[in-house]
Amino acid sequence: MSKTIRIAAALLIEPNGQTLLVRKRGTQAFMQPGGKIDAGEKPAEALARELHEELGLIIEPSDAVYLGNFSAPAVNEPGYTVEAELFQVSIDEPVSPAAEIEEVRWIDPVTDGDLILAPLTRDLILPFYRQSMA
Repeated sequence: MSKTIRIAAALLIEPNGQTLLVRKRGTQAFMQPGGKIDAGEKPAEALARELHEELGLIIEPSDAVYLGNFSAPAVNEPGYTVEAELFQVSIDEPVSPAAEIEEVRWIDPVTDGDLILAPLTRDLILPFYRQSMA
């Protein structure tokens, strides 16, 4: 059985360059918004569905810019690897936590926002975003 969790994740960016991280209920680590890709679902479609469920955000899958595939140990499922299809989504509207999301936090991507971060976010996605800004 595969120990890989396939997800679509968003590098959500607002006009000032800050990026949104979310924390699921009952967990400590912040991560990119997004979620599991259902069977037969395209990653950008999964992302649009998850952003709507988790943040009340409505995007067109075509508005999500594909950035690549990133993989790291899953923070909330020991022994699993999370494999993320990462998309950049620029937004200029408020979001609010819904579904399993307990907290949302906008951070300056050059810092960790003094938050506990999931390995995928801490080790791969934020450094990737920082490099793209340089």
